[in-house]
Amino acid sequence: MHKISQRLVVIIIAIALFSPVLVPAGPSKHPLNEDAALNLLLRTLKRDNVYAKRISLECVTFGTEETTKEYFQFVLQENHTAKCGGDPDTSPVVDRYRVYRASGKIEWLNAVDDNWQHYNPAKIKG
Repeated sequence: MHKISQRLVVIIIAIALFSPVLVPAGPSKHPLNEDAALNLLLRTLKRDNVYAKRISLECVTFGTEETTKEYFQFVLQENHTAKCGGDPDTSPVVDRYRVYRASGKIEWLNAVDDNWQHYNPAKIKG
């Protein structure tokens, strides 16, 4: 089942990266669903080049860790394939994000301090 989930995540990422669908980041009458929240996160990370110097977005997968009435929590993990390298039996966590349904606000888990912070690409790139 884990392999099926990874394939689904890869498909969602591919759609998000190549789809011209735009989701507003501001408040909306229609809260974001899971796909729209993930698309917003992917577009934001790509726009801000958060991982450009660390890892290709082709070599990561996203998974949904938690779903609440307020937000979706996503985990970004290394995708170890022949193209990306690494041990195919592992998928280390790179970062975690929350995307809030109503506002589109993004938070990042600062693992060092173990607290959620407002999305700030400069802090994440470092």
